[in-house]
Amino acid sequence: MSRERGKRITLAPVQENIEKIKQVVEDGNYYGAQQMYKTFSARYISGDRYSDALDILQSGACLELENGQVTCGAELGLMFVETLVKGKFPFDDDTLDRIRKIYKKFPQISVPQNLDLADDDGIQKLSEALGAAKVRVEGCSSFLKAAIKWSIEFGAHRNGSPELHDMLADYLYSESPELDMAKVSYHFVRGKSPKKFAATLVNFMGKCYPGEDDLAVARAVLMYLSLGNLRDANFLMDDMKKQVQSREFDFPRSELIQFIIYLLQTLQRDALPLFNILRQRYKSSLEREPILNELLDEVAWKFYGVRRRNSMPGMFGDIFKVLTFDLIS
Repeated sequence: MSRERGKRITLAPVQENIEKIKQVVEDGNYYGAQQMYKTFSARYISGDRYSDALDILQSGACLELENGQVTCGAELGLMFVETLVKGKFPFDDDTLDRIRKIYKKFPQISVPQNLDLADDDGIQKLSEALGAAKVRVEGCSSFLKAAIKWSIEFGAHRNGSPELHDMLADYLYSESPELDMAKVSYHFVRGKSPKKFAATLVNFMGKCYPGEDDLAVARAVLMYLSLGNLRDANFLMDDMKKQVQSREFDFPRSELIQFIIYLLQTLQRDALPLFNILRQRYKSSLEREPILNELLDEVAWKFYGVRRRNSMPGMFGDIFKVLTFDLIS
């Protein structure tokens, strides 16, 4: 006990150290500053001063990110979350706001357009921009996934904080050099912004390849339904149709979209036979992407108590193993 007290006595006030390291950042020694943030935060943690450690890590993450040091900033952000876990901090609005402040410091930079790809210099610039975007997305994703896991463990919704899911979905969509709408949708359906999700899908419809738009819509609706969330599934469809009309382009028309429309109507009543008929009638459309049938198995369980069939083999496997692994890895 006396040793612990000794540690606490020798530690300077946290703000004094924050100002000291801030000067190192302003001098451009970003790596040196990062090592100082890590060293000082470890000292505070060893002295059971978790709140002080959080202050120094939040300051470091924000300053490094403000200066474009994404790798350093993301690592300090991750350490911030790890300290929340070590200190057993409960999920609350104040801590969520601190995570949000770090998140907002992650750069949002558009990939350069209209580069001359016939020119070596243009190809080099595009390659560098895509590489930098990948680093930003990986850093922000690691930080927010860790925060979601913390929120599950320490008092948020069983799926994690909806606000954190919305942040991750938005960053993945706006910044990913290789867009994966399945991942974006996974987080949006666990968020609390179906209107923002609808706007994102409409934006995607306007720039995706032919045949990707109806799959994105169907996947999104079925993800909501696989969570038993019929309300937001209906809202999503209705709001997308309104937004498409205001932009004066057509909502996707296909057998798959027709299936989704009939399915939403069917789930509003006790109609398991009709549910099964619909799956059989639109079997070929549903086989366009194996994940759709995986989701429908979960919908059958949620709405009608029908146990899920054996998981389908192949690259998708079980929907929850695939997508949850991405969340927690």
